[in-house]
Amino acid sequence: MENIVYSYEKVIQGSMTLPKSSSRGTERLWRMLAPRGVDVEPPPAGLQLEFQTLFTTEALQFLSDLCTTFQPEVDRVLKLRTLRKVQLDLTGELPGFREDTAHIRNDPTWRVSPVPSRLQCRHVDIGDLSPCDTHRFIQGLRSKAQGIQVDFDDGNCPTYYNQIKGIYNVYQAVRNQFHAAPPISQAPVLMLRPRAWNMVENNMMVNGQEIPGPLFDFGLLMFHNAKLLLESQSGPFFYLSKVESHLEAKLWNQIFLWTEYKLDLPVGSVKATVLIECVLASFEMEEILYELREHSAGLNCGIWDYSASFVNKLGHRADFLLPDRSKYVNMEKRFLRSYMDLLVKTCHRRGALATGGMAALLLPRDKQSVLYKTVVTTVTRLKLLEIQAGVDGFMVYDMDLIEPMQKLFQLHSQGKNQLQQLRDDLTVSPDDLLTMPAGGVTQYGLKYNIAVGVLFIEAWLSGRGHFFYKGQVEDSATAEISRSQVWQWIRHQVKLEDDGRTVTRGLVRSLAQGMQDDLREATHCQTQRDEERLATALSMFLEVVQKSDFPEFLTTYLYLDHTFLSSQRLHEDRADEGHYKARL
Repeated sequence: MENIVYSYEKVIQGSMTLPKSSSRGTERLWRMLAPRGVDVEPPPAGLQLEFQTLFTTEALQFLSDLCTTFQPEVDRVLKLRTLRKVQLDLTGELPGFREDTAHIRNDPTWRVSPVPSRLQCRHVDIGDLSPCDTHRFIQGLRSKAQGIQVDFDDGNCPTYYNQIKGIYNVYQAVRNQFHAAPPISQAPVLMLRPRAWNMVENNMMVNGQEIPGPLFDFGLLMFHNAKLLLESQSGPFFYLSKVESHLEAKLWNQIFLWTEYKLDLPVGSVKATVLIECVLASFEMEEILYELREHSAGLNCGIWDYSASFVNKLGHRADFLLPDRSKYVNMEKRFLRSYMDLLVKTCHRRGALATGGMAALLLPRDKQSVLYKTVVTTVTRLKLLEIQAGVDGFMVYDMDLIEPMQKLFQLHSQGKNQLQQLRDDLTVSPDDLLTMPAGGVTQYGLKYNIAVGVLFIEAWLSGRGHFFYKGQVEDSATAEISRSQVWQWIRHQVKLEDDGRTVTRGLVRSLAQGMQDDLREATHCQTQRDEERLATALSMFLEVVQKSDFPEFLTTYLYLDHTFLSSQRLHEDRADEGHYKARL
């Protein structure tokens, strides 16, 4: 038997040849060389170098320690989410401000720690930037935005390929390895957005359990980049998605403290903006800031994930029937305006920054067209509403909107931020936060929601986390509100304003089937495989919206579905054959 000493790095890189007598080949051997208790899948085709760079023995050990330390608490907070939902269902009670944390809200003395200078002015960030898209990522680094939402969550499809490629692109950016981009200290600040707690990473197990997706993303990003970002005064800064309670914020704070200790970073080096995307979290904003007070970069408000959370938590109740979002739901409605006002007041009272949502509209190429002017006017009106409410910044998707929106901020605000706007005159009650807008359902709105839901699933099956439809970018947030509304309208048997027809699963199926030509055009179907993928997406959407029990997160439902996992393997098999599609 050959006596060979194997190198973990060389095996992964492919520079060491395995003996033919090895029945399992590379995969089996390098699994043996991984740290004890760690089981990680081999690199996707074409990413051997990226894999070798990121998945060093030391990095894997760090991930293992991180997950071993915090997995029990992650499991606990997810069970507490389930318990809270069951309590709401069984008691019929409404969300409200917690009595057991009133002392935090009533104490006027505490503040969050000041943010570093590079976070003090965040007027315009680029949103939904999936870092696996190298070209767009470099464009963002070269832009004049103040920040980039480096998105491993809503705007990203978390295939193994995408996660590794995206994290590696951050690795390169931090080391100034993109020659077409400025040094990281001069580029827009990277606001790294790991996946939310509802997502797992099924390509890595620690101690026999799939690890939480956010710990996979956060752990690798921190291990490889934290010290360099700190040295360049450019981080490490994060967005935290879908936090539902102050207990989840407390967990993140513990993770930050542990990581800072392990990596020999000063306490408070990590700064994080929490996205308030759940109605339950809107009643705990002060407590969330308090738990993260050494690490807080503020709170963020957006429209669609937050609106979808009403269906998620309260959607079976007729009092919380959400009308057609295309006609009756916008940030000027009472429940959303109150949410934004309360977020701004809460943040500024505690010295924290408050940021708004993302402008999803896309500018047409012809700058002289009427449509171009209409888009600019629409975005300006909506973003001016946020500036006047006191937000310190917001996001755009289209990079051509960066400079117009920066000028809008300069015209209507003073200084780097609006922390001086304390909104002491404002009072927001539970009724303000929980009153649904009046309105019905239109056939246009129903068909629009069907289209967005189906096209999002089709995008995921293609390895993409967002897509363009009718002049704007759509991602998991709009997919969530779309499928949530269709589910709720079927559940409550609402009638269409147009002709009085009742929304049933039969009507939804009929409309969806009648839309197939439009959906084919939107997805640029060219091959039989494209047709099959679209048909699968349609079938999966219809399955989701007619389930008796509302699936809590569409992304979790899709990620754990056999069809998605099979599509990942199909893409990787095709990559092995030399047919890998760049868009994945």
